[in-house]
Amino acid sequence: MASNEEAVEEANGDSFQAVRQRLRDRSKKVAQTKEMLSKQAVQTREILSKQAVKIAKQAEEHERFINKVTHLLGVLGFGAFCFLLGARPQDIPYVYCLFYVTFVPLRWIYYRFKKWHYYLLDFCYYANTIFLVMLLLYPKNEKLFMVCFSFAEGPLAWALIVWRCSLVFSSVDKIVSVLIHLLPGIVFFTIRWWDPVTFEAMHPEGTARRSSWPYVEDKSYLWTWLFVVPLAAYTIWQVLYFLIVNVLRRQRLLRDPEVMTSYRELSKKAQKANNIWWRLSGLLGDQNRMLMYTLFQAIFTVATMALTVPIFLSYEMHVVFQILKVSASVWNGGSFLLEVMPRQVILKEKKKSETQPLQTQLVQSAEMNQSDSKPLLVDDLNENGSQQNLLSLLEASGEMNSSAEAVPQPS
Repeated sequence: MASNEEAVEEANGDSFQAVRQRLRDRSKKVAQTKEMLSKQAVQTREILSKQAVKIAKQAEEHERFINKVTHLLGVLGFGAFCFLLGARPQDIPYVYCLFYVTFVPLRWIYYRFKKWHYYLLDFCYYANTIFLVMLLLYPKNEKLFMVCFSFAEGPLAWALIVWRCSLVFSSVDKIVSVLIHLLPGIVFFTIRWWDPVTFEAMHPEGTARRSSWPYVEDKSYLWTWLFVVPLAAYTIWQVLYFLIVNVLRRQRLLRDPEVMTSYRELSKKAQKANNIWWRLSGLLGDQNRMLMYTLFQAIFTVATMALTVPIFLSYEMHVVFQILKVSASVWNGGSFLLEVMPRQVILKEKKKSETQPLQTQLVQSAEMNQSDSKPLLVDDLNENGSQQNLLSLLEASGEMNSSAEAVPQPS
């Protein structure tokens, strides 16, 4: 019995020594691996630092070049559009359709990348889609024309003024935003007053010519198709928007605060400025700000649609309104170039001057670490300390076999 116990104790001792040796070997391998990874990390950090500086410089150079090209094309395009507006106003609807089918899909791709794609659920895109259907599929539908006229010269046109859309030729995004709100009104202005082909098409041959078009004598007819029906179409959009954003996609928006919607953007700006809109939207409490925002938008839509009736009846008023819209967007563009852009350039240069010393320091530090034979490995101390603690626990244990089986193998 005694010899058996001595044999067991000798076996336990040999097992303990083997475990200790394995742990030491694993500890050395871990230290060597971490040293190698540390050297690779230093080299990678150096390469990434140099590449980041290079990419930043190239991006800045390309940004300036792209802005110059955009400005050139924007000015030339604006001049060509003005020429076409005077020479062939009947072709303006086709220019608008080409613009919409080209730039709106590109904007969706860009906005999807920036997490702004919920902007494309706004009323302006809903209305522009209806405009496209009307112009391409139902160009002779008089009632649909009046509904589109109400959209274009109502909420879309006044949004151009109220939301301070800026005509900046060096920014593709700002040009597209302005044209989405401005072009539809010009299109329906040309159809209403300047396009003889469309005018004759809406007076089919064999029917008595009306003294005015369309049915201007019947005020109830005008209010029905310029106000009541467009307001019903707006209500449909508002219900669909609420269901999509506040019901179907609510959890998605709550999970990611970087995803932007019109309400988020406007409320953020209003809160930052602490203006009258922010205070009014909080009359029913913070939990009802979305409801107040919807109410304000509905009031805005009703008021602007009601104004389309006198604009539809008067050529002079309609001309003045076109000038007002273009002037407002150009004025806002000038304010952006002279007031906002200089501040952005100053902030950009300030940020650049702050990050330049840091980048230089990182490059120098990487070069110094690369020249050293053994980089500083802080994590090794923690790893070695953990191994020593583990060995101490093994030595203090009385049940060597069971302890050896319970210890996880170091990775």
